[in-house]
Amino acid sequence: MIKKILIGLVSIILLAFGVIYFLAKPTLEEDGSYSPSTLAIKLGTVSVSDYEQVKYTKYEGDKSKILIIFTENKNLEMKNGKLFSTGNHPIEALVPMLHLKNAGFDFHIVTPNGNPVVFEMWAFPNKDENVKAIYQEYKSNFDNPGNLSDFITSSFANDSAYAAVFIPGGHGAMNGIPENRNVAKTINWAHNNNLFTITLCHGPGSLLSTTLDNQEFTYKGYKMAVFPDAVDEMTPMVGYLPGHMKAGVSERLKNLGAIIVNTESDNTTVRDRDLITGASPLASNELGKLAANTLLKEL
Repeated sequence: MIKKILIGLVSIILLAFGVIYFLAKPTLEEDGSYSPSTLAIKLGTVSVSDYEQVKYTKYEGDKSKILIIFTENKNLEMKNGKLFSTGNHPIEALVPMLHLKNAGFDFHIVTPNGNPVVFEMWAFPNKDENVKAIYQEYKSNFDNPGNLSDFITSSFANDSAYAAVFIPGGHGAMNGIPENRNVAKTINWAHNNNLFTITLCHGPGSLLSTTLDNQEFTYKGYKMAVFPDAVDEMTPMVGYLPGHMKAGVSERLKNLGAIIVNTESDNTTVRDRDLITGASPLASNELGKLAANTLLKEL
């Protein structure tokens, strides 16, 4: 009898492990990339964001535009050669946009080469009417964005219309953007002309671009909130990433002299001079409020 009970318990345990393994297995897409597992989607995404409608006194000055640099790359290669199906995290992009739009600002949307904006649609909050509305409002801009190099050619000489540069997160922000010289030029342009730079989660990886060609890190000594590398190291266990990343972001920024204020992937936000940052998707709403209030106060 005891033997039968033990065999039954072992069978149940093995079955449970089998179910967990199945649920934690990344999902293979048609192009050969992997999106997060069923378990990771359950743990790491929401159907409704925590967007908070705030009534702002709308900005009516001349510096009413915000340049948004989106990634146009979908697949990020892991150490094991597998491709992660990524892009811009929709909540990290659209919730701050909602706050900034409600505060009276408009957007100039670009990608590094003018190719369509890529979103992590598996993370889209499909029951969030506010997020869906602003996505549809700017969908034609997402599908046909400007080219960052054209912006540099046409707008650098006249910064009077711009208040800030916004670089949303999502692992896609680590795909080509930290190595892009035009991104570096734009961030330094904003920094040198008293424009704000707003970014969150993996978006601060864009700041690494300022060290290209052996230049000193523009934000050395700045406090910032960033997605922790330690969390990225754990996510393959639940099938969020299909492997470990080739390079993280938080430790590289720290090694360059940034002061990382968070250790968790939480709702931490911080402003240090002209830099406004947030730690993770959970910081999207707080970052939007901080950015909107800061711009309204300072402008």
